[in-house]
Amino acid sequence: MMKNFGNSRGYSILLVLFSSLFGTNAFLASPTITLNQKLSVSPLQMSSTESDDAGIHVMVNGMPGPMATAAAEACLRKGMKLTPVAMTGPDIEPMTIMVYDPVSQKSQEVRLIPSTQKEELSASIEGLKSSYGEKNVLAIDYTHPLAVNSNADFYVDQKLPFVMGTTGGDREKLMDGVNGAKHFAVIAPNMAKQIVAMQAALEDLSRKFPGSFASYKIACRESHQKTKADTSGTAKAVIDSLTELSDDEFTYDDIEMIRDDQGAIDFGVPEEAMNGHAFHRYTLTSADGTTQFALEHNVSGRTIYAEGTADAVKFLAGRVKEENDGKVYSMIDVLEAGGLE
Repeated sequence: MMKNFGNSRGYSILLVLFSSLFGTNAFLASPTITLNQKLSVSPLQMSSTESDDAGIHVMVNGMPGPMATAAAEACLRKGMKLTPVAMTGPDIEPMTIMVYDPVSQKSQEVRLIPSTQKEELSASIEGLKSSYGEKNVLAIDYTHPLAVNSNADFYVDQKLPFVMGTTGGDREKLMDGVNGAKHFAVIAPNMAKQIVAMQAALEDLSRKFPGSFASYKIACRESHQKTKADTSGTAKAVIDSLTELSDDEFTYDDIEMIRDDQGAIDFGVPEEAMNGHAFHRYTLTSADGTTQFALEHNVSGRTIYAEGTADAVKFLAGRVKEENDGKVYSMIDVLEAGGLE
C-alpha cells in the first residue's frame, strides 16, 4: 500500500520525478450549506454601491455540488460577493441555499435555478448586470462534463465572462467556440496553482528534452471521489508531457481510474477524504525494469482548487476591465500574472 502523504492542510504535493531538472526553466449537497425555500431579495433589487475592491459579483454555477460550493466559499473569503441567483443541474428542484465560509464567517443566500429554465436565468443575468455593472458580473462553472459545451455556449450568448473548472465535453469545440467569439474565460482542467506550476515544468521539460525517456513505459493511476464521472483532466495533461519524453504509445484510455472506496484506500487515500480527493501516480519504467521514475500529486479535500478558482475570477475580472477583446486564458496565464494569493 502506498504511503499516505496527506497533511493537516488537507492536501499534499509530492514531486519525485525530475526534481533535479525543474530548474531548466457533481452535484451533491454539501454539509456546509443550509437549504431554504424562498429568496427574500430579487437580483434586480440588490444595491450596486459596492467599492471597487469588493465589486466583483460571482455567479457560482453547480451548487449545491461540493466543488462549486467550496469555490463559492473561497470567493467570499477573498472579498468577492456572490450573486443572489445561480444555475444548478436540470434534475434539481429550484431552492435557496445559504453559503457560509467558516474562515471569514461571511455568508450569503443564493437561489438555484435549474439549467433548463434558460429564460429565467437570462433575465436574472441581465438584472445582475444592470445592478452591478456589465463588467462586474462573472461566472464559475463546476457543473457536469455533459454540460460543458452547452454551458459555455450559454455564457457566450449572455456575454458573461466565466471560469470553468468542469472537465470533459468536447474540449476542441469548447476552446474554438469561446476563442472564436472573443469571449473572456479561464478554462483549465486543474485550478490548483501548485499543480499548475508542476504541469508547466513538465511541459518545459518535454519541449527541451523530447525523447529523453525513449523505451521507457508509462503507467498512470488516478483516484477521485465516486461522483467524478470522467477521467482526470490533470492526468491527461501530464500524460501529454510524458508521451513527449517517452516513445511509449500510451493513451488516455490506458489511465487507470479508481472510483470505489476500497480501491482508493488501497491507493493511499485517507478514509476521511473519500468524498473529496484527487490522488495521482505516474511512473516511467525502463525496458529492463531496473530503473523507475515516479511522480505523485495527492490532494485531500477541495480547498486548493477552490482558492485557485477564486484567484482566477479576480484575474479574469482584471482582463475584462483592461482588454477590449476576450480570449481563453489558462491557469498558467493566471500564475504568470501573479494573480494567485
